[in-house]
Amino acid sequence: MMAAHPDGEPSLGQAMTACIEAAFSCAQASDACADACMAEETVAELRKCIRLNLDCAELCVTTGRFLSRLTDVDGNLLKTILMACRDFCTTSAIENEKHAETYPSCRIAAEECRRCEQACQDLLPRPF
Repeated sequence: MMAAHPDGEPSLGQAMTACIEAAFSCAQASDACADACMAEETVAELRKCIRLNLDCAELCVTTGRFLSRLTDVDGNLLKTILMACRDFCTTSAIENEKHAETYPSCRIAAEECRRCEQACQDLLPRPF
């Protein structure tokens, strides 16, 4: 889709596509993890994890949607959003990793958060 857009930058296409896919995948994994955590008997212990997963999912969806719009891109705003998404993914991954050995959903969410974190980082130095 990025290559089909008249304002698409061929040099950015692959990195943008990877970041969009990572953001949406992270959002889905984070939402699913929050839901799985709410079903656990130890839900009170997972309160912070649930909150961070829900917040991370929201920001990842927003980031994926922003990256999908190429018309009249504000490069500074896009970089701010990428940094926020990267930082949310880092924070959420750290929390999920604390629970990863006990709860498979937390392990999967942590992995997806790390993938999105890296995809955002890889895109940041690029000119928009």
